[in-house]
Amino acid sequence: MKVCDHINEAKDTLISYEVLPPLKGGRMKDIFNMLDPLMEFKPPFIDVTYHRQEIVFNQRESGYYEKVSIRKRPGTVGICASIMHKYGVDAVPHLICGGFTKEETEDALIDLAFLGINNVLALRGDARKAEDRFLPEKGGHKYAVDLVQQMEKMNRGEYLDPNLANAAPTEFCIGVAGYPEKHFEAPNFDTDLMYLKEKVDAGADYIVTQMFFDNNKYFEFVDKCRAVGINVPIIPGIKPVTRKSQLSGIPRKFFINFPPDFVKAMSTAKTREDIKQVGIEWCIAQSKELKERGAPVLHYYTMGDTDTILKILKDVY
Repeated sequence: MKVCDHINEAKDTLISYEVLPPLKGGRMKDIFNMLDPLMEFKPPFIDVTYHRQEIVFNQRESGYYEKVSIRKRPGTVGICASIMHKYGVDAVPHLICGGFTKEETEDALIDLAFLGINNVLALRGDARKAEDRFLPEKGGHKYAVDLVQQMEKMNRGEYLDPNLANAAPTEFCIGVAGYPEKHFEAPNFDTDLMYLKEKVDAGADYIVTQMFFDNNKYFEFVDKCRAVGINVPIIPGIKPVTRKSQLSGIPRKFFINFPPDFVKAMSTAKTREDIKQVGIEWCIAQSKELKERGAPVLHYYTMGDTDTILKILKDVY
C-alpha cells in the first residue's frame, strides 16, 4: 500500500519510524529487537535509510596508501523486504543520487518493484566525508529532482532504453525531503522552497521534513508550502534529544536551531537521567501539539533508541 493511501484512509495521526541498517557485520535480528516493542503502535510504514559509500585510505606494506571505497551500512533493500515479511507493514527504502549512475538507479528501482516495494524516499544524499561538496557519480543524478523525474518516467513505463516495447510501468509513491529551516546549501528559504516545489511538480507525492524542535517552524513551513501551491502531505520528522552534547552537535551537522527554553532546560539539568528526561518531555509536548493540530503522520528518527521512543509514544498515544 502506498504512503499517501495510508494517509488518505487514516482517521487520526499515524506513526512511522526511520531505522538505520546495522553496520556491516551486524544482524537483522538487531533491527527486529529494536522494532518489536514499537510495533504495538501499529506503524503503517517504516523507513530504512541508505548510506553512500565512503572513501578510506589504507596503508600498504610498501608505505603507500591505497584508496578504497567501502559501504559501512549495506542492506537497505534486504531490510525492507524482511520488515515487510515479518510485520506485514510497508517499508520505504531511501534512494540517493550519490554513488549511482542512472542505469544503476533504474536497476535498483526494478529490483524494488519486483519485491513489491512501491514506496521510495528520493534524496540527493550527503557529500562524502572527504569532500567539501556533493559530487554525483559520473553518469548519475546531481539533484533529487532528477531522481524524482526518473522515477516518474518509470511510473509511466518510460525506461532509459527507448527501444523497449510494452515496458511495464512501475507504481512508486515518491517521497522527498523538506526543510522547515531551509537546507544549509540554499542561499535563502524562498530559494529552497522553490527547489521543493520543483520536486513536487516533477512527481513527488509527499514530503518528510528534516527534524525541528520548534513546532512553529513546521506550521509556518506548511503554510508557506501551501501558499506556493505545494499541496501534498507534509510529514513532520521528529527526533528526541537525550544528550547535552547534541545541543552543539545537531546545529553544527544539520544547521537547525534549538528554542531558547529548551536549551535552558537542558543546560540546567544536572544528571544524565535528568537531561534525557528533559529531551523526552520536550518531544512529548511536540508530538501532542502536532497531533492535535492535524499532522498526517508523526515520523520518528529512532536511531536505535527503542526505550526513548516507547516512553514518548506511551504518553502521546
